[in-house]
Amino acid sequence: MQVYLSLGTNLGNKETNLRLAILHIGKRIGRITALSAFYATEPWGFQSDHTFLNAALAVRTRFLPVEVLYLTQSIEYQMGRMRKSANGTYHDRIIDIDLLFYNDWIVDIPELKIPHPLMHERLFVLEPMVEIAPEFVHPVLNKTMRELMQELSHLHAI
Repeated sequence: MQVYLSLGTNLGNKETNLRLAILHIGKRIGRITALSAFYATEPWGFQSDHTFLNAALAVRTRFLPVEVLYLTQSIEYQMGRMRKSANGTYHDRIIDIDLLFYNDWIVDIPELKIPHPLMHERLFVLEPMVEIAPEFVHPVLNKTMRELMQELSHLHAI
C-alpha cells in the first residue's frame, strides 16, 4: 500500500529532526519511495517565533492505516513530542507526522480521518505533495495535488 505523510518541525535542529523522522519511518513503516525537498514555512493556525521546516514523503507499507497512525505517533513520542494538537489548538513541536493519504482509501473513524481533513487548506502540505505526486487525485475532492495547490495559491493571492 502507498502512504503519503507530511512532516513538520519548528523546534531544535529542524533539518536533523526531519532526517531522523524519515530514518525512523523507513525502518518502522516501510520503504520510502519519494521524498520532497524541505520547505521553510511560517506557523499555521497559531502564533510562534519559530518557523517550520516541512516535507512530504511516500512510503510503501504493509501496515493498515490505524497501524501507520500508531507507528507515526510512536516515532513522534520517541523523538520527544509529548502532546498532539487537539481541537484546533496548535503548539510548537519537535516533530509532527500527519497521515495524508493511504492509497485512495477514505477512512473516517474517531482517531483517524483519511484523507487528512485540512490538507487542502495548507500550502505547506500541498507544495511538497505537488513535488512528489502532482497528479495524485484526492479521493474526496476529486482533484489532483497540482489543482488543489493552484486553487489555494489563487486564494492567497487575492
